Amino acid sequence: MAPSLHPLVDNGITKGDAYFPGGKLHCHCKTNPVEVTLGGNVLHNHACGCSKCWKPEGALFSIVAVIPRDQLSVTANADKLYIVDSSAAIQRNACNECGVHLFGRIEKEHAFKGLDFVHVELSDEKGWQEPQFAAFVSSIIEQGFNPTGIDEVRAKFKKVGLETYDALSPPLMDAIATYTAQKAGKLPSSL
Repeated sequence: MAPSLHPLVDNGITKGDAYFPGGKLHCHCKTNPVEVTLGGNVLHNHACGCSKCWKPEGALFSIVAVIPRDQLSVTANADKLYIVDSSAAIQRNACNECGVHLFGRIEKEHAFKGLDFVHVELSDEKGWQEPQFAAFVSSIIEQGFNPTGIDEVRAKFKKVGLETYDALSPPLMDAIATYTAQKAGKLPSSL
């Protein structure tokens, strides 16, 4: 039997609501939790196997999405947040008490600058966009997962309807390549 990919994937995926208006995320602290308010639904929600994203206990993958930066605000206990790794492209803001990552922000020049990375599983509201694909699947091997089990992991994702990639999905990789070409002057910036 394959290990837990993520609780939101293991037993099938619940479809989100295209008109979902947003909601609040909370860290795991029982008292004075950090609260983040999202002013709309998320985009590009996906399972991520990288070593940097926050994952619930026992899960091989995180579930992470993006939302425009201007739709995210910290609405309670911002003083508990710290940046996990200030040298990383994504500045992951975590609670200094429970360790949960509330959001990740890109401050330097990057194709995804202006988008914040969030974990909607930290919300009690239902209707967030469901996971759309699985990214950085092979990265779990780098973290100690036995490579003989990777085909079973991929099969489990396929069974719930998610394509697996060892990078991001093709549309996101295209966005990065377009940004890179525009910065190098090989494509017009108006695309």
